[in-house]
Amino acid sequence: MTANRNTGLSERVDLWTILLYVLIVLAGALSITAASYKENTVNVFAFSHFYMKQLMWIGIAWVAALVVLLLDKRVYHMLAYPAYAAGLCMLLAALAFGKEVNGAKAWFEFGSFRLQPAEFVKIATALALARVMSTYTFSINRPRDLFRVGMVICAPLMIIILQNDTGSGIVLCSFLFVLYREGLNKWLCIPVVLVATLFIASFMLSPMLLLVLMILLCTCAEAMMNGAWRSRIVYLAALALATVLLCISMHFIAPGAMTPYAALLTVTLLSLVGVVAYACRANLRNIFIPVGLFVGTLLFLSTTDYIFESVLRPHQRDRILSFLGIISDPRGIDYNVNQSKIAIGSGGLLGKGFLQGTQIKYGFVPERHTDFIFCTIGEDWGFVGAMTVLLLLCLLILRLMRMGELQQEPFGRIYCYCVASILLFHVLVNVGMTIGLMPVMGIPLPYISYGGSSLIAFTIMLFIAVRLDASMRRFSLKNY
Repeated sequence: MTANRNTGLSERVDLWTILLYVLIVLAGALSITAASYKENTVNVFAFSHFYMKQLMWIGIAWVAALVVLLLDKRVYHMLAYPAYAAGLCMLLAALAFGKEVNGAKAWFEFGSFRLQPAEFVKIATALALARVMSTYTFSINRPRDLFRVGMVICAPLMIIILQNDTGSGIVLCSFLFVLYREGLNKWLCIPVVLVATLFIASFMLSPMLLLVLMILLCTCAEAMMNGAWRSRIVYLAALALATVLLCISMHFIAPGAMTPYAALLTVTLLSLVGVVAYACRANLRNIFIPVGLFVGTLLFLSTTDYIFESVLRPHQRDRILSFLGIISDPRGIDYNVNQSKIAIGSGGLLGKGFLQGTQIKYGFVPERHTDFIFCTIGEDWGFVGAMTVLLLLCLLILRLMRMGELQQEPFGRIYCYCVASILLFHVLVNVGMTIGLMPVMGIPLPYISYGGSSLIAFTIMLFIAVRLDASMRRFSLKNY
């Protein structure tokens, strides 16, 4: 039966996905060659060169992809929990006995080779999440099941953060998109957005403006979370009425009696009173929504200084402050990003040509073959080349989402969306940090950045989705 199952596998495999994968990997190999090649090199085929090592990793990754395709799809369902447990053990072992690289104790070293368990734990976490969420009795909005999902995601996240590899850990937060796709109540996402907004705002706004922002967020949340359209009208009416009355009093009754900040605070407080009064009249329980959010945000804001000073590392604090424009250090923390933007900008429309990028060739951009590989593409191939690579990555992500939608079983759908979410997060953060739109996190560009652990892990992750899709095609070829 196994032979029959595997017969004609090449006919069922999504060849478009494999073609996109091959094109992206080849683009990565060319970029790594451009980033690491030196003109005075005697032996261009020496194994000490990064591009030669990457070719070896590409070969190993393709062998791993073939093995993944030949295994029965049920293997991935059965091994989800064992692989997840093994991944946690590997993370703990790396934390205890691993090699420290760039401040992160997250690597195993075997001679000249290094292995980063966190890259493979992403696969195990995606499989475990798909296994948990595909059980017959699972409900995403049931507190007990949501707690199980949270534990699956948070266990590796906490260990990776303890390894001081925050960038790799934050990637697991991309699974929030998967939970939303599977029916997570959208209002449960508000606390996550609120925490991120307030954390950033606490560095950029004065206490008075921050208080106004809190009131606006809390009252808007109550008005929007209450399904009745009347509550939203009440909120807008209260805000408009308070603004009109305050303007009249400031200009005609007591001009100059209030500062602009005090006037803004008064308007928001009056709007809050109107919303709370309506909430009490409509349903007494509604009062707990704005009050609970307000108290919760006050408690969180009181801990932001502690989190920033005690939890985050010095280089992480500097990156956040630099990203927000609070500090500027062109020769220090800002150097990588500034040189990356210069390299990308100098590429122009069509680029300077393969191996002709001066910023890359003369070593002005650090980590140009790993985290900042995108600036190599931008300088050598210009805007057209950079957009082509991004288009290929976007098409691959969209293909994975299409695979997920066509899956007949929840396990395959959830796993495909997990892979798409991880790839999307990596692309957004990596490209964003090279052009200065995101803080520097040390996250590789999938299939393009140099690194054996990253390439092999991303390849296995993708081809498991391709294998699940191939099994589905056996029964529903007409959908394609």
